[in-house]
Amino acid sequence: MKLRIHANSLRLRISRSDLKRLIETGRIAETIHFGLAAGARLTYSLEQANTQLQMTIVYRPQEVAVIVSSEAAREWADRSEQVGLYCRVAVGDRELELVVEKDFACLDRDSAENRDTFPNPKRGMAC
Repeated sequence: MKLRIHANSLRLRISRSDLKRLIETGRIAETIHFGLAAGARLTYSLEQANTQLQMTIVYRPQEVAVIVSSEAAREWADRSEQVGLYCRVAVGDRELELVVEKDFACLDRDSAENRDTFPNPKRGMAC
């Protein structure tokens, strides 16, 4: 799973095995360590919730969790043409854009670097 943060947006890119694990276990997570101290880390996760109707975000100390409904996650996993899940969440007087997308193979990288990605729908197309 890849994390991208830009301005008021948070994007998760999910590999094929990540999506499979999410459906099977209900949660996937990664942790980045910034130093030796116990608190010098950030865990980011994608979780399913049976009662969650709209995608949302939960902040806990050293952790950011994006929560999607179990139904939306299953539909997304079953629909190969659906690229991602998108939502805007009110955060006080601001909006946070949440994006969860399938990680497509890069067209200009070799197969080793594209391992576990989804087939790129633009493969074979002329620029």
